[in-house]
Amino acid sequence: MTAELVRGQNHTLPQTRLEIRVSAGTPVVAGATLGDERGTVRGVEWIAHPGSPQLPGLEVSQQAAADHRLAVDLEALPAGAHRVTVLLALPVGAGGPVRFGAVPAPFVAVTGLDGTEIATFTLTDLDAESAVSALELYRRQDAWKVRAVGQGYAGGLAEMLADQGVTEPAALAGSIQEAVTRGLARSVAPPPPRTPEADRVRHATGSADHRPTAPPPAPEPPEPLADPATTGPAHTTQPHTAQPHTAPGPAAGGPSAAGASAGGPINYAHPRRQHAAPPSPPPAAPPAQPGQPAQPVAGDATGWSMDERLYNQIWGMFEDLARAVAAYRSAVDFAESRMDQELDRALSDPRNRIGGAGDRAREAARAKRDELASRAREALDRDLAQLAAEAAVVEPALPAAYAGWGNPVWHAHRIPMEIPMALRIGDLHLPERTDLRIPLLVRLPLERGMWVDSGRTASEAAALMDTDRLRRLAMETAVAHAARLLAVYPPGEFAVHVIDPAGSAAGPLAPLVEAGVLAGPPAAGPGGVASVLAHLTRRVDLVQMAVRARAADSLPPDLDTGEQLLVVNDFPHGFDDRAVTQLRYLADEGPAVGVHLLMVADREEASAYGPVLDPLWRSLLRITPVADSHLADPWVGHAWTYEPLTIPPGSRVLEQVLAAVAAARRAAGR
Repeated sequence: MTAELVRGQNHTLPQTRLEIRVSAGTPVVAGATLGDERGTVRGVEWIAHPGSPQLPGLEVSQQAAADHRLAVDLEALPAGAHRVTVLLALPVGAGGPVRFGAVPAPFVAVTGLDGTEIATFTLTDLDAESAVSALELYRRQDAWKVRAVGQGYAGGLAEMLADQGVTEPAALAGSIQEAVTRGLARSVAPPPPRTPEADRVRHATGSADHRPTAPPPAPEPPEPLADPATTGPAHTTQPHTAQPHTAPGPAAGGPSAAGASAGGPINYAHPRRQHAAPPSPPPAAPPAQPGQPAQPVAGDATGWSMDERLYNQIWGMFEDLARAVAAYRSAVDFAESRMDQELDRALSDPRNRIGGAGDRAREAARAKRDELASRAREALDRDLAQLAAEAAVVEPALPAAYAGWGNPVWHAHRIPMEIPMALRIGDLHLPERTDLRIPLLVRLPLERGMWVDSGRTASEAAALMDTDRLRRLAMETAVAHAARLLAVYPPGEFAVHVIDPAGSAAGPLAPLVEAGVLAGPPAAGPGGVASVLAHLTRRVDLVQMAVRARAADSLPPDLDTGEQLLVVNDFPHGFDDRAVTQLRYLADEGPAVGVHLLMVADREEASAYGPVLDPLWRSLLRITPVADSHLADPWVGHAWTYEPLTIPPGSRVLEQVLAAVAAARRAAGR
């Protein structure tokens, strides 16, 4: 029976291998400290946080999230550790809430490995506090207990760490928040629901988007991450319930949770892949034969249109794959840890060091490890096979905006009359199955700019490539993304500006220049850089003032209120201090009013600016012209390999698409 605790109440723990689940309704930082008999933290080596997530017997999440799972093995804690305190804090500088009184009351549950709740605690009556000591596990007379604490700190993480005896708490709190910021910057998070307030600036100036919008989803309770009987203790985060279009993957509502060990298939109905009741049901899957998994179909998700259903389905597949692999990796880690503990216990007995008893103990421990890992791999392979089957039917059904360059849909593409929901900018995969690719979709209008990293230190593949070839490839990648954006926007509603200070990108830019789809010739030299930046900065200023004053009619008649993309090559060459300041301003303020950056740069070449440019790099989504494992998912924080979209060798699809854009503009008189 679950014990529902209140502040100060304690409860005996019946086991030592536990999970601590946190559900907060908004992204929070989760960590834990180890304390001695007096509750004092002996040093930073006794603190688990996103920058250092693992300690003996303890593991926490590596990034801020609305839901967390902390893995605890009380028997494996360091000697002298008598207390585990679970800490929660709001991220600093993330643009979210700054006090717990403005968010739903966090909920914490202590569970066994089978998901059975042992004790729960709801942290109510918080107000100005931005950090809170949620609960603690402590040893009393050789027994472990849990106590509900709920002690908040208005001074934030630093004050809470100082209260536990940590030396230099402010510096440690700063490093933790910096690790969280880095995690948020590299995370590919599902964007928020599309709303009229967040729509393009042209809506504020009189134009309308006729796509019906749906109300945001209601928060949903967390579900078990994995079947512990098959996978061992999980230590990954739950989905952000405030985010739309997410699904319970194989680790939440799929086979890992509902029947991985029993051989159950992924539920392709995806009961949580929805955010509103659509006007018509999604296509029905063909009936499955008895004992066989359901046949996947394209568009098997809720949405107002087929494009929205496919978008939701792709994000659901993304989460499914993330959670399936997380469950497998957790199971393997558990099997290795269990083998080590069994070997330690066996070899600590002197009697086992004589004769063959020690060898037999080693063989038994390794056999058990291999059996657990094999069972986990079987469950993973089953999940991957079913996801691959779903991907095989989804990929051919994708519209142009979601499709790769090799998809035949691009050869028959017509310039649309309204923008799509999202745009594909690459593919993601994990090493467990590299041929299972998940399209990386970003919502339109763009909510953050992009940075194509042309540095040789970006990845192993980049390090093996010639510098000039890598820079050319980076610029070709940027040109291809600009072409895709031009092709999915209505005629005249998306303009592309180019800054090429040294004129070194004439070759890659040739398709855009020859098609006549640029807003003007590529700007070269300091004068050209200053002119383009001044033009776009003026546009941002004017539109911001018009929106704030609700005076859209007062905008100058010559002002282009369509979306603007600025492609910058070879930054920071040709940029003085004023130009750098203007570029940072466009990166920060531009997306809200329809001005976006697409930078091609090597961060090492801009190192002379030091930390001044750190906010600029963090504000942009980093992509690479070659394969690189640098992007993280928002659920469990895997490092995903990003593969850029490539044009098939010998194909003229890029030129054909740009010619269609130019023809559509001429037909529309733009």
